[in-house]
Amino acid sequence: MKSSFLVLSATLGLLAVSACSEIKTDPTYGDKAHEDLYKNGSLISDNGGWSLLGGGDKKNVDSNQGIGVNGFLWRASLDTISFMPIVSADPFGGVILTDWYTAPETPRERTKLNVFIRDRELTANGVKVSVFRQVKNAKGAWEDAPVAAATTVSLENAILTRARQIRMAQKQFN
Repeated sequence: MKSSFLVLSATLGLLAVSACSEIKTDPTYGDKAHEDLYKNGSLISDNGGWSLLGGGDKKNVDSNQGIGVNGFLWRASLDTISFMPIVSADPFGGVILTDWYTAPETPRERTKLNVFIRDRELTANGVKVSVFRQVKNAKGAWEDAPVAAATTVSLENAILTRARQIRMAQKQFN
């Protein structure tokens, strides 16, 4: 019973993943009809985010009726942390959580990130990164370790820089 459930779950998972294989997420593939969809940073709406309750008109951009994030910051965050295993990515709430990552050059240390996209606009305070670090003690158990403040700032700056690069690349299409 348990093994048939696992086989069924795996089959359904593979079908779901294969159904997504034709989705194009790169706005730079040269199709003018699709380039216009990305002109303001989001495929979903004109204002760079998705408003679940407020509709798509410009008057609701500043209201607190919906949930939305800046598309440039979202893509830049995923690009910047792409080397780490992602546990959860919520494009509507703007939250990306990674699993623990151990760099090959530091096998006794691991890092985990939480990235929060906090705004629909591409601003310096539109992204917040939380960094967690652990090191192995003499007994081989993981212990929490301090993280330099500069690490968080440099990650946030890298995301903002990448977001600006994506935005500039898309402006060339318009």
